[in-house]
Amino acid sequence: MRVLITAEQIQTRIQELGAEIDRDHPTGPVYLIAILKGAFIFLADLARAMKTPSRIEFVGISSYGRGKTSSGEVRLTKDLDVSIEGHDVVVVEDIVDSGVTLNYLMKVFAQRKPKSLRIATLLDKPERRQRPVEVHYVGFKIPDEFVVGYGLDYAEDYRNLRDVCVLEES
Repeated sequence: MRVLITAEQIQTRIQELGAEIDRDHPTGPVYLIAILKGAFIFLADLARAMKTPSRIEFVGISSYGRGKTSSGEVRLTKDLDVSIEGHDVVVVEDIVDSGVTLNYLMKVFAQRKPKSLRIATLLDKPERRQRPVEVHYVGFKIPDEFVVGYGLDYAEDYRNLRDVCVLEES
């Protein structure tokens, strides 16, 4: 593995993203909805970086399974526990790759009539897009390499790494 983005770079950028969300939503509360499992670490750090009051929710959705590429088949594994109608919502994702998962999820959430609906992602691979997705808050644009660490996994391993690393073929 080789380090692509250091823990220090990640924390600096998260502070900037928190300030951007604060500017866009000065009064709050903002629902921060993390997509499990990969976004949980990013969500925790992002919530602490914000001054705007936030409420934390989780949704489980998958289009990967245990492989390195999207299966193209999206399934909801855990729905929200609250209504988001009339609330400002920021969906927090670890990485936007094909866009298949987020395209589906944003359509589902839009039907629930939030006041606003935006996406924050730590990592963005725009060249891999198969479905259109508007990402409002981007930590880092990265090349088309398979990355792990800081919540991102390969077959449930490597989530605990502090840096984002490229998983090299063995």
